[in-house]
Amino acid sequence: MQEQTGVNPWRTALALWGVANANDVLHPAGFVTFIAFTVIVGCTWPVEFHSPMRHGIVVPYPVLSFGAILLTGRPMFRLNRKLGLATVATMVLLLGTMGVAMRRGAA
Repeated sequence: MQEQTGVNPWRTALALWGVANANDVLHPAGFVTFIAFTVIVGCTWPVEFHSPMRHGIVVPYPVLSFGAILLTGRPMFRLNRKLGLATVATMVLLLGTMGVAMRRGAA
């Protein structure tokens, strides 16, 4: 086994910085992809799913969206219960307003 002759702190720091900031690159890329899919589907395959309501299209969206919010807030709940409860309260309020809008026919 060879002895380690030196440590390159810049390499370690850059690797750590790259891993920590990967989210800063991936999150906008995911958002741009979502917008692109929305535009493509809206322009090439206009589907009206509000009237009559198609549950096969309407239900997966809030399930995936609020599931992502819940999974994002889960680590906060373990670290700080007040922040976790704020995430849960926000999710409940969003679901409630979404339900009210759907009943009034606005969504």
